[in-house]
Amino acid sequence: MAKQKRKGPEVTAKKSKKVKKASAEERPQALETTADNEEASPKGEAASRVQAPGPELSPEERRVLERKLKKERKKEEKKRLREAGSATAQTPPARRSGAELALDYLRGWAQKHKNWKFQKTRQTWLLLHMYDSDKVPDEHFSTLLAYLEGLKGRARELTVQKAEALIQELDEAGSEAALLEKAQRLRQVLQLLS
Repeated sequence: MAKQKRKGPEVTAKKSKKVKKASAEERPQALETTADNEEASPKGEAASRVQAPGPELSPEERRVLERKLKKERKKEEKKRLREAGSATAQTPPARRSGAELALDYLRGWAQKHKNWKFQKTRQTWLLLHMYDSDKVPDEHFSTLLAYLEGLKGRARELTVQKAEALIQELDEAGSEAALLEKAQRLRQVLQLLS
């Protein structure tokens, strides 16, 4: 036996499409009237403001219309905000460099701030640039030495190995003023960690 198709829902769907098409022609008028009403009345009365173009709109169709109106209002609001924002043309705050962040990290450690916590990236930056007096000034180097005292494990071993390798390179290179300062820092680090 073959099943018979129900024609009930299909017929009602076709009828509702016809009603929607008919109401779509009337929507621009409804949009204009509700937009005028919105400007005159407070926003709390949104549901009561929507005027049905006629008695043929069902409650569901009214809700659909209200949602569309709400979306359009939001789009207009965003557009106004975007235009106002572009008029002021705010510049984003400048990002701080790795050097500044690492030195702030070191200062925080030295002052024993409550909110100080270990940050691997800051420690790595400090360990890579500790011999460069331009990046880690002399006033921060003594603090860095105190920080290095607490260095443990693999980081301590690698720092010692790198310092020894750099000392050997500097001994072979010669004696320039910049190299002498770097050698002095290297010796201080080796003396501290060995």
